[in-house]
Amino acid sequence: MQPSTITMYGTTWCQDCKRAKKFFGEHRIPYDFIDVDHDLDGLRLVEKTNAGKRIIPTIFFQDGTVLIEPSNADLAAKLGLQTRPDCPFYDLVVVGVARPG
Repeated sequence: MQPSTITMYGTTWCQDCKRAKKFFGEHRIPYDFIDVDHDLDGLRLVEKTNAGKRIIPTIFFQDGTVLIEPSNADLAAKLGLQTRPDCPFYDLVVVGVARPG
């Protein structure tokens, strides 16, 4: 497993934090999570980064960049994930759920 190069500062009750965690999980992207409700140094860093405001999630990347309250599209762009289809059109699209049995 590759080491985490992303650190997300947030809380367990924040819906945007939950969404970002879900995004990272679905794309199998390792990250560290710092709960600013329990980590005063983390809270200070968030406030310093956001001009004294507690804006979460605040996400730091290895290259030194920071995203604050990013959308899933922002995260995908930052991580270089494909967000557009390879082809301009497809001959067939199947929509549905496979049911066992």
